[in-house]
Amino acid sequence: MIKRIKELEKISRLLEPTAHERKEARKKVVTYSEDFLNDIEKINAYNVTPDKGIALHESPISESPITIDKAIKLIEKNVDYPGLNPASGGHLAYIPGGGIYYSALGDYLADIFNRYAGVFYAGPGAVRMENMLIKWMAGIVGYPQNATGNLTSGGSLANLMGVVTARDAKNISSKNISKSVIYLTQQVHHSVDKAIRIAGLKECIIRHVPMDERHKMNSEELEKIIADDKKKNLNPFLVIASAGTTDIGAIDPLEEIGKIAKKNNIWYHIDAAYGGFFVLTDEGKEKLKGIELSDSLTIDPHKGLFLPYGLGVVLVKDAQKLRQSHFYQAQYLQDALFESEEMSPADLSPELTKHFRGLRLWLPLKLMGLKPFRVCLEEKLLLAKYFYSEIKKLGFEVGTEPELSVCTYRWIPKKGNADEFNKKLLDEVVADGRIFISSTLLDGKFTLRFACLSFRTHLKQVDLLLKILKDKVKILEKK
Repeated sequence: MIKRIKELEKISRLLEPTAHERKEARKKVVTYSEDFLNDIEKINAYNVTPDKGIALHESPISESPITIDKAIKLIEKNVDYPGLNPASGGHLAYIPGGGIYYSALGDYLADIFNRYAGVFYAGPGAVRMENMLIKWMAGIVGYPQNATGNLTSGGSLANLMGVVTARDAKNISSKNISKSVIYLTQQVHHSVDKAIRIAGLKECIIRHVPMDERHKMNSEELEKIIADDKKKNLNPFLVIASAGTTDIGAIDPLEEIGKIAKKNNIWYHIDAAYGGFFVLTDEGKEKLKGIELSDSLTIDPHKGLFLPYGLGVVLVKDAQKLRQSHFYQAQYLQDALFESEEMSPADLSPELTKHFRGLRLWLPLKLMGLKPFRVCLEEKLLLAKYFYSEIKKLGFEVGTEPELSVCTYRWIPKKGNADEFNKKLLDEVVADGRIFISSTLLDGKFTLRFACLSFRTHLKQVDLLLKILKDKVKILEKK
């Protein structure tokens, strides 16, 4: 047996590269990434390719290794070239994020040391760091000191945790689920609908509250619907508002909704995944007034703080409510029972094993300070206003003036179908590749979107989009 163990050990040790091997691999990876960053303004925001990375299948996982050079070539050709380049300042579609460089270094350190950030007993420093970040975010939205939360993989999981916490806090179960009511609008993010279903609340009564002309929840209508539901002996228990919708960046009347929720003892959840961090700016703070009235909210650092994908946050005003929904004690974790200086993320979330996500947020905030983040958000607000003004001058039909950093617009052609024309216009811009835009259906119309949130998007990229749109419209109008 000893002989066999030693034979296996010899092969197992291949999983630990030597110092020289690490240095050589790291050098090539860093060179590849530095070449990308140095040329980022020259690289397309979108590349249309016929193969879409299919050549990856030509190099299947096998018993035999390949060199780092071959691996990088496979990644470069099949992963990093085709489709959307989310790191580009020309990414003006969906809700862009970013990819702040120091976050990558934070992830690198987190992966090397593999600190466990789930339980305080195992990783006290990691848990302290994540809890410190949560307290900071709770503070900027106006939550009290005893609020808590969790660093999640993104807004979808954060919304799910908020809905689950609301469900349990309001004692929703099989005996009353069919009479329990959830209030939201048609503009709510689809992750909320998904969360409702996954949380077992599909059989609740879902009320889509009417919106005003700016696609905001009509708070007067909300109040009337709740009063009517109470007369019918129904159980209103959850209202979900949006602080920055994906389609147009609209902010529901947060303060009015908060007062209605409190008056009727209804759990109030805000999806601020996109818009929440604008609270760091003076303009955003004014527009997000009332966010502090919520019982829970979702906010995404991989959107409003420009981090790489993979970091959302759920914040809950009453820490015990979040804990009661997610805590579970396993026998093999009994050693951790008496370490209670800090709340453990594993007791506040569906996840037990989790990546040490806090370092990717902490490191850039510490190395750069908060000021450039705040200023960058202010810049995006102004760029959206600028685009709105300039696109109107080009003759485009526009939606409402941007409340945050999303603007909707469409061209009305001299002849033919407007929806078909704008679809062709979108395809032309995407095929050009320098700027990437997206569309939505708004009031049944095919509508183009300008969504500005990448930290690399500046006046240069916005002016380029305006020029491309002007040129493409001219060409398409002649056809």
